Amino acid sequence: MGKVVVFGSFVVDLMARSPHLPIAGETVKGSMFKMGPGGKGFNQCVAAHKAGADVTMVTKLGRDTFANVALDTMKELGMDESHIFFSDESETGIALILVDENTSQNEIIIVPGACNTITEEETDGLEELIKGAEYVLMQLEVNQDANERVAELAEKYGCKVIVNTAPYSKISDEFLSKTYMVTPNEVEAEELTGVHVDSLDSAKKAAEYFYKKGVKKVIITLGSRGVFVSSDGNEEIIPAFKVNAVDTTGAGDAFNGGLLCALAEGKSLEEAARFANALAALSVQKLGTTPSMPTRDEIEAFLKEH
Repeated sequence: MGKVVVFGSFVVDLMARSPHLPIAGETVKGSMFKMGPGGKGFNQCVAAHKAGADVTMVTKLGRDTFANVALDTMKELGMDESHIFFSDESETGIALILVDENTSQNEIIIVPGACNTITEEETDGLEELIKGAEYVLMQLEVNQDANERVAELAEKYGCKVIVNTAPYSKISDEFLSKTYMVTPNEVEAEELTGVHVDSLDSAKKAAEYFYKKGVKKVIITLGSRGVFVSSDGNEEIIPAFKVNAVDTTGAGDAFNGGLLCALAEGKSLEEAARFANALAALSVQKLGTTPSMPTRDEIEAFLKEH
């Protein structure tokens, strides 16, 4: 199995559940509150780690009590803590998550904090780590200049860059040209390409946009409909597993972490997407993001059963 890196965000999730999501100016009495580790990068890394990947997390925390939420989780799970940066000026990031307990729909506000302040000096210190990695997975939740510098390092050493284009923000053609694979959901794909993705044909059109920018492989997640996979001229939608969703908040992160793990094991893109679908299907059946990521045994059992 190849070594992999997740370069990205950590935030503390502050999650409340209520009978409905508030409209502007409304106060709703909630039924539950939970605090725990989160952030797209951290969720994806935990998903990959628990699925069996040899993965290193790179993120930046403040020097505050919220930083311990990350460090304690990493210790508990036996994760590599050697590439965590700290900021003396910025606080650890947070996410305010509101979940409708009847529909599982959610609304999220993210304040990235320290992980939005990763410096050139810090990314330069990752050279040996990137040099020894097969894949680096990143998102758009940290300062983009740091993502771009890591992509340059990856290009220098032949490490493949996977970009989960979430949360949506504009990215340069130069950055895309260094990207091996993109994994937007259908909303992000439309924002990036201008193509409304609602079928196999429209997904192919969106993929074409990325190919013109130099991206090698395209995956578009389509929620309950499954995943569009485009690789070497083969294009298909791999259906999602049917499960009873309790909380869909971390589904995309579960998928990306599972994908990273499966690719590091040498699975084909189609096999990797199916493995990642299983991981996502398991994650939505539990509350929370990081805590909902399944173990390798759970994933194997689920795939046997389905």
